[in-house]
Amino acid sequence: MTSTDVPRTAGTAEDGRRETARRLLDSSAMLSYDPATEVDWETPLDKDFHGASPEWSTLYGTSYWAEMSTEQQKELTRQEAASVASTGIWFEMILQQMVLRDFYAKDPTDPAFQWALTEIADECRHSIMFARGAEKLGAPPYRPRRLAVELGRVFKATASGEAAYAAILVAEEVLDVMQRDWMRDERVVPFVRTINNIHVVEESRHMKFAREETREQLEGAGPVRRRINALVIAIASYFIVSSMVNRDVYKNAGLDTGRALREAKANEHHKSMMRSSCAGLMEFLGSCGLLTKPALVFYKRANLI
Repeated sequence: MTSTDVPRTAGTAEDGRRETARRLLDSSAMLSYDPATEVDWETPLDKDFHGASPEWSTLYGTSYWAEMSTEQQKELTRQEAASVASTGIWFEMILQQMVLRDFYAKDPTDPAFQWALTEIADECRHSIMFARGAEKLGAPPYRPRRLAVELGRVFKATASGEAAYAAILVAEEVLDVMQRDWMRDERVVPFVRTINNIHVVEESRHMKFAREETREQLEGAGPVRRRINALVIAIASYFIVSSMVNRDVYKNAGLDTGRALREAKANEHHKSMMRSSCAGLMEFLGSCGLLTKPALVFYKRANLI
């Protein structure tokens, strides 16, 4: 047996978890942002810019997109960016409650406990940042449909272990890839680029922790538990991703909602963008044994695979 074949003991896993948490705490101390001062909230919105990279628009590449004026295209990307931000707030509130439940009454001297509180503090700042950003983009408050809200209410109160942390990872990684494009794109309004940069830098630590927690929670998990939670994670992922762009963005951008919804649903370009953005995530979930046949049904419906 080689050294890599030796199974991890509980002590080794716990030591690794503590060390990861210490590194994340150190990184947070060295590189964190205060959106209240880092983002330019005072300069009026410049409507010559997009709100997101146009290639990420749900209508990019469709016949409707080709018919739209440049001003309409920019307005649509601003509304879509605001909708994504609003969905991010919704899920960050779910995330905070799941993490708080997980660490309730645990050892406060544990670096993982302290990191959990640090992550929650980050998410509070991010939610306020997203809210102010959506408002500055001239968008109304976008909320997920009622079914997603009610299922989220149940999920935040009951999800634990790998179901909680893998769902957290899905939401964070999908946002991460698109926001990396937006923060580098000079066509995107500068304050949104700053918001995306802050979120990408700080969420990279959150994703690291979520991956570590997912792996650790799965250690010793039996096949039945693994299959059940694989499906729970996939269903949660479907509702997260399908809630990102609210149907009202089209009306608020001055478009025909019915036509826009039809063309967005059939948009192969956007589906391809989503699949490519999730390639690494799907590889990770597969390595954890979480891409079961029932789970794949929901990932395919969400265009994540």
